Amino acid sequence: TLTMASRSVAKDPEKQLMIKTKACQRMIKEVAYYKAEAKENEGKLEKMKDEGRDPYDIKKFKEVLDESYMMIPDSQQRLKQCVDDLCLFVETENPGESEWLQKAKKILDEYEGEKDTVEETNLDNYNEGEAF
Repeated sequence: TLTMASRSVAKDPEKQLMIKTKACQRMIKEVAYYKAEAKENEGKLEKMKDEGRDPYDIKKFKEVLDESYMMIPDSQQRLKQCVDDLCLFVETENPGESEWLQKAKKILDEYEGEKDTVEETNLDNYNEGEAF
């Protein structure tokens, strides 16, 4: 049985649209943050190497960089799930025209353009045979 609160949520597509749109906005920011963090850490690692820092410090910082790289595909996958959920909701629920529908459509349009873009992994910092 549904409670009173869950029935009102199920009947309020505008609120569901707002929640799904905000989730996508948050995931877009998260993906951008992890990409920026990885790029920043790449620069810091290069600076450490150029300065001839302790090999142990360089190795540990490389591990930090690797963790940053590992977060990018995870956050991209969660973004894809959010966008797919938003797309399905917009297609099946037919929410009325609103500010949130415009924001949702903008996200869906932007994501469609990015989906066709394949990002190449930078392997400059790796030696042949080295795991990444």
